[in-house]
Amino acid sequence: MTGTVTLHRVLRASPDKVFRAFTDPDALARWLPPEGFTARVEELDVRVGGRFRMSFCNFTTGNAHHFGGQYIEVEPGRRLVYTDVFDDPGLPGEMVTTVVLAEVVCGTSIHIEQKGIPEMIPEPMCYLGWQESLQFLAKLVEPNIPDE
Repeated sequence: MTGTVTLHRVLRASPDKVFRAFTDPDALARWLPPEGFTARVEELDVRVGGRFRMSFCNFTTGNAHHFGGQYIEVEPGRRLVYTDVFDDPGLPGEMVTTVVLAEVVCGTSIHIEQKGIPEMIPEPMCYLGWQESLQFLAKLVEPNIPDE
């Protein structure tokens, strides 16, 4: 058995800016890890067939989870679909994450669906992690700071 989570948010930022937060390694490392974790992006080749590799590290224990995947669909400012596979054999299978962005009157509507979550990860914990990550994403993309 595997799980699926779906999330929706509206962010006060353009679809291009939100998309850039998913495709820039420094931005991704800043907003994606949930509270109490750091991230390291080792590879990020955002194109159909391109690969990524990264890790989340529990700041309290120092334990890290390494994972990576491949980009299936890449439509700048609109859609991103990618796979995720954990290195840990205790977290088997392949997850597929779909991110859909749409311009709305006040910014961007973002829909995320993650399928194939390993059975060992309780869905409520996955939702909680994504909710924290999306709060960090909003803090990154919503400020409009002009150049000096």
